[in-house]
Amino acid sequence: MVISLQEINAAQRSLNIEYAIRDVVVPATELEAQGHSIIKLNIGDPIAYPGLPTPAHMVEAFTDALNNGRNGYSPSYGLPELREAIANDEKQKGWPATSDDVYVCHGVTEALQILFQATLEAGNQVLAPGPHYPPYMAYPQMYGAETIEYALDAHDGWTLDFDDIEEKMNANVRLFVLINPNNPTGAVIGKKEIERLLTILEAWPDCILVADEIYDGLDFSNRQVSAASCSKLTPVVTMNGVSKVYYAPGWRIGYMAIHDPKTTMASIRDGIERILRSRLCASTPAQLGFLAGLNQDRSWMKEYSKTVKERRDVCLDRIASIEGLEVEAPEGAFYMFVRLTDEKWKNNDKEFVLQLLHEEHVLLVHGSGFSREKGKGHVRLVFLPDVQTLHTAFDRIDSFLLRHRRT
Repeated sequence: MVISLQEINAAQRSLNIEYAIRDVVVPATELEAQGHSIIKLNIGDPIAYPGLPTPAHMVEAFTDALNNGRNGYSPSYGLPELREAIANDEKQKGWPATSDDVYVCHGVTEALQILFQATLEAGNQVLAPGPHYPPYMAYPQMYGAETIEYALDAHDGWTLDFDDIEEKMNANVRLFVLINPNNPTGAVIGKKEIERLLTILEAWPDCILVADEIYDGLDFSNRQVSAASCSKLTPVVTMNGVSKVYYAPGWRIGYMAIHDPKTTMASIRDGIERILRSRLCASTPAQLGFLAGLNQDRSWMKEYSKTVKERRDVCLDRIASIEGLEVEAPEGAFYMFVRLTDEKWKNNDKEFVLQLLHEEHVLLVHGSGFSREKGKGHVRLVFLPDVQTLHTAFDRIDSFLLRHRRT
């Protein structure tokens, strides 16, 4: 008997997923295999660059856990002492968090997946900023929901477009996403804007505000505030973790913290807890490392932030001197969303990234990977490398633009 073999198809929802930040690494890896050295300005991994290591006391707590056998399963919602420390940290940001409000996850990405699973049904919508971190577009469709983008003003510091938000809010919107500081733009939304947003959301009692505040400790404007601290009616789920501000991205420890001022989220909490129990727990040693970061000295953060800001300022100076580039100065995080102004590239940002990579061996991320419409004509740049590396990268970008302007 001859058995006819045919390809087994993947679920279409998986084939719809794009993650621009990692997708551009594929051709870069091929070039590295050929012996080329790549300047990587594509991914927000702070310890990939000189001068920003994970603090020693956090590493020591992690390794002590391994050496002392604290490497087994931990409670599904997180270590009690870590949940308590996170709640205390959130209290310092202005809202009455308790340890029961905190759920520890494998990074913010898993926290988002769990929240989406617990809240979204077919026909629901997620309202997210355009541009935004790619999982906000990729994951909701897994559960039959749809992500709708609301506008940010690209020529006014990427501020919220409240008219667009009001127009797009409707009864199907279950989750409204605020990324503050924003990835990829670095924009910071202040208290007055958050209060105005909450006034809009209060008209939609089935909508939850998702406050992605993973970069809250990298605020150069001193305007960033906890969204939960501003809300008296609307439920807020804060997302945060160890990756960015504590410089330990590979540990994959994040959390969601639920502010439920009118106690309307009992069913959502039940769903979240059931999902958390089904996937066991986050890494125990990594949780203990994060605990050390929360409970011990944080004075190092000021020096790290100063270093990041200095590197940001170098980038701003270089961009101002290069024809073909413009940028709204980022007020937080460690990204800038650079506008391509040359006619050849303003509608071809992905081609710009790929050609720059192959010709100059500098790796950026195409803006259309953060929003096909609202990100096109931009590139995201990470300003974490040392100053000399940044200058080398901008020299190459300048040469690339000049060469293509002449052809």
